[in-house]
Order: sequence, then C-alpha cells, then structure tokens
Amino acid sequence: MRRWPRVHDVYLGRAVLVSVLLAWGVLLGLDVMLAFVGELDELGRGGYTINHAIAATGLTIPSRMYMLFPTAAVIGMLLGLGQLAANSELTVLRAVGLSRAQLAASVLGTLALLTVLMVVTGETLAPWGDERAQAIKAIRHRNLAVSRYSGLWAREGDMFLNAHGGEEKQRGNDRWLELRGVRMFEFAPDGRLASIASVDRAEHRRGQWWLYGVERTVFGAKSVQRQRIAQERWDSKLDQSALASSITRPGNMSSRELRASIDYRRRNQLDAAEFENVYWSRWFYPFNVLALCLAALPFAFGSLRSGGYGKRLFLGMVFALGFFILQKMAVQIAGVFRMDYRIAYAMPPVIMLAVSWWLLRRRSD
Repeated sequence: MRRWPRVHDVYLGRAVLVSVLLAWGVLLGLDVMLAFVGELDELGRGGYTINHAIAATGLTIPSRMYMLFPTAAVIGMLLGLGQLAANSELTVLRAVGLSRAQLAASVLGTLALLTVLMVVTGETLAPWGDERAQAIKAIRHRNLAVSRYSGLWAREGDMFLNAHGGEEKQRGNDRWLELRGVRMFEFAPDGRLASIASVDRAEHRRGQWWLYGVERTVFGAKSVQRQRIAQERWDSKLDQSALASSITRPGNMSSRELRASIDYRRRNQLDAAEFENVYWSRWFYPFNVLALCLAALPFAFGSLRSGGYGKRLFLGMVFALGFFILQKMAVQIAGVFRMDYRIAYAMPPVIMLAVSWWLLRRRSD
C-alpha cells in the first residue's frame, strides 16, 4: 500500500506552498502598510500615539491574513503550477502516469493544511487581536472605554453610559446608531449617585438621542423614586461616530459567540441577519477556499503553459475577484429578500466548480 505523501506530492506541495506564501506576504504587506498609514491621521487625538498606531495595526494582522488567504491561495497556486507547466514539469508528471486528479489532490492537500490553520486563526487569534485593537483605538476618545465583558462605557459630564451591544442601522437614506442593554449612571456634583436608569435601547437620529423603555431610579436625600418612561429625549453631545467605532462588531466574535448572539436575538425577536451572515461565512470559509482553488486548476493545466508570471497573476486576480463579487452579490440578495445565508454562500462555489469542470472537460477533449 502506497503511503501519502509521495514524492510528487511533496514536490508539488512545496512549489505551491512557496508561491502561496510569496503572494500572501505581498498582499499582507500592502494591506498592513495602507492600514498603518490610515492610522497616522489619528495621531494626537486623545492619548493616541505612534506606539498605539503600531500596536493597533499589528493586532489586526491575524484577521488580515484570514481575509487575504483565499486570494493568495488562488494567485499562489496559479503562479506555482504555471511555473511548473512553463518548465514542462507538469507534462513530465503526466507522462509517468499521474492523472490530473492526482496532481490536483497533491496541490489541494497542501492548501487544505493552510486552510485548517486559517480556520483556527479565524476562531482564536483574529477575534482576540481585533478586539484589543478596537480597545486601543478607543484611546482616541478620552471619555470612551471598551471592555470585553461589560461592553462600551462612555462619559459626558456627570453621566456615565454603559451599553452591552449595538449596531449602525439604515433604512433607505435614514442611517442611525442603536445601542442596546443600556444603563445610565448620573452623579450629583458632590459625588453622590443621583440616579440609575435601565434603557431597552438608545437611538441617535438626526443629531438627537432618544431613549426607549426607560426605568429610572432616582435617589433623593431621604427617598427613592421609581420612574417608567416609554420614550424620552436625552440632551447629549456624545459623538455617534466615536460610539459606533467602539461597538463590538460581529466580525470580532468567535463562532460560538456568534451562535449565542443569534439565539439571543431570535428569542427577543431582534434582527440577527448581520450575525447570521458572519456566522455562515465562517462555516463556508474552508469550502470556499478549496472550491475556488479547484475551480482555477484548468487555467494551470491549460493556458498557462505558454504564459509568463504577469499572465498568471492577472488570471488569478480576475478569477478571485470574480468569485468574491459573485458571492457578495448572492449574500446581498439573501439579505434583501431574507433568504437563507447558507444558500447564498453555497451557490458561488458550486457555480465556479461547474464552470471549471466544463472547462476541464473541454481541455481533455
């Protein structure tokens, strides 16, 4: 019985691995550099320094690696196999009896190992790094703080606000910020706790804050009063953009946290579409990477034999870009028509694989 990996598996895997790492490094380097340049514009705001900018950018590297890996995998695979095809090495491997399916299995075996590594990174290092980078960026706003377990904290004068969650919403041209699970602590000038309010949700619309479902406890010198208010206006100048940038986003959560958030929103009849989108994108991530690379294989076995690196790089970028545009369109359609996100994420790789199989059959004929 033959054992895996065999000689050709190691040879093909090494060639593809080197090319993927090279393409990955170039894409990641450009992305990190552009992100760091963007952070330089924020220097001097609050206590934000160059060290904070470096730390915030560096902590997002795992998530950037996760997002860029599918594109790097396709480009690197085409570069690696294209070089082997240009040197007639693929022709030699076919001549010794290896089928295209065997060659594809050798390539996909290497990519599968990298994909598993990225799946683990996407569940551990990426959310951890993004969350801490978000906390560092909150330094730019002196009266804001972000905590993993207690959510967002903000201060305005003698009022302290704590929100466990929130999101930016849009309906037509109307866009607003909504905070949920809000608690408000008001202190008297002498430092005494004057009132505590529990608010179902707080919305910032057209420059004004509105509170809904308010239950307020007011502490007097010798008395305590309870108030229930369905809706009230809150005169505050808290910056909506600063609060929005400090809210924990679904992309910064692990799959377990996303699943819990989805269940919570469904139980309370809240919109969970944004969390479902991110949740199913995590599950379909390895399938999409391998399907995308498998669909691109006909280009390596065929037209790249006479092409140079420029042609391979161009084809790889066009193929990856076409796939992600198709998938983004499917996901947006699913969001608009309230379709199952699993269908939206499964359709593009199935279509790409069908087109690839047809092209491969044509080249074989």
